[in-house]
Amino acid sequence: MLLFAVAAVAVLLVAPFGVYPVFLMKVMCFALFACAFNLLLGYTGLLSFGHAMFFGGSAYICAHTTKVLGFTPELAILSGVAFSVVLGFLAGLLSIRRQGIYFAMVTLALAQMFFFFCLQAKFTGGEDGLQAVPRRPLFGVIDISQDIHLYYFVLAIFLFGFFVIYRTIHSPFGQVLKAIRENEPRAISLGYRANQYKLLAFVLSAALAGLAGSTKVLVFQLASLTDVAWQMSGEVVLMTLVGGMGTVLGPVVGAAVIVTMQNYLAGLGEWVLVIQGVIFVLAVSLFRRGFVGEVIAIWQQMKARKANS
Repeated sequence: MLLFAVAAVAVLLVAPFGVYPVFLMKVMCFALFACAFNLLLGYTGLLSFGHAMFFGGSAYICAHTTKVLGFTPELAILSGVAFSVVLGFLAGLLSIRRQGIYFAMVTLALAQMFFFFCLQAKFTGGEDGLQAVPRRPLFGVIDISQDIHLYYFVLAIFLFGFFVIYRTIHSPFGQVLKAIRENEPRAISLGYRANQYKLLAFVLSAALAGLAGSTKVLVFQLASLTDVAWQMSGEVVLMTLVGGMGTVLGPVVGAAVIVTMQNYLAGLGEWVLVIQGVIFVLAVSLFRRGFVGEVIAIWQQMKARKANS
C-alpha cells in the first residue's frame, strides 16, 4: 500500500508536464469533493442530495473574500471551509435525525433554499456569479498566477484532504461510522450516540467539500450558480457510485472518469448528459460495487482461491 501511494504521488508530481494542468486540477478538485461525499454515503450510510451547497457556498465565500476583501488564497480558502463547517453543522442539526429517503429529501430541500438565496443575494453576483477572481500570491510571496505553480498547491490540498479522509476511515471513529452504517440500532445498544457521530461525519464531509469548492475557485477564477445547483449534487453521487462507494480510491476514479468525459465530449452539447446516464446505468447493472469495488472483489476472490489451494 505504501509503495502504491509513493508511486501515485510520483506520477502526480510529473503529470502536469504531459497533461494540461488545468484539467488535472479540475480532476483533483472533484475527486476531493467525491471523497468527502463518500465519507458520508459510503462509510456512514447517509445519502445527501444537497452537498452542492457546501461545495458552492465555500466557493462563493472564497471568491468574495479574494476579489472584494483582498484576502490571500490561504485565508480565502480557510474562510470558505469555515463557512461550510457552520453551514454543515446547521444543516446536520436539521437533517441528521431523519433516515433513508427522508434524510435525502431534507438535504435536497435545504440545498434548493440555499440555491435561491445565492440567486437573489447581491454579493454572489446573481446569474453572472463572481468572475475574474484574482490569483493573489500564496502566503503573500508565492506566485500562483501560473498554472504550473498553482497545480502543486492544488495537489498539496488534495493530498491533505485525501489523507484526512483515509485516517478518519481507519480510525476508531471510522469504525464506529461503519458500525452505524451496518446496524445503527445495534451500535446504539452498545452505547454509541449515533446521532452525534453522524453529525460529526456530516460536518467533516461538509468541510472537505468546502475545501474542494474553494480550491476550484482558484483554478477557474469563477464562482457561479452551477456550483450550488442540484445537478452538482447529482454529479458527485454519480462519481461516487461509478468509482465505487465505500472504497478509498473509488471516488477518485469516478471523478476522473466523469470529468474526462465532460472535457473530451463537450462538443456533443447536452448529449454528454445522455452518455453519463448510459454509463451510470451500465455501472449500476454490470459493476454494482463500482469500478474499484469490482476490482477489489476480484482480487479478494483470487487471494481466497490461492489460500484454499
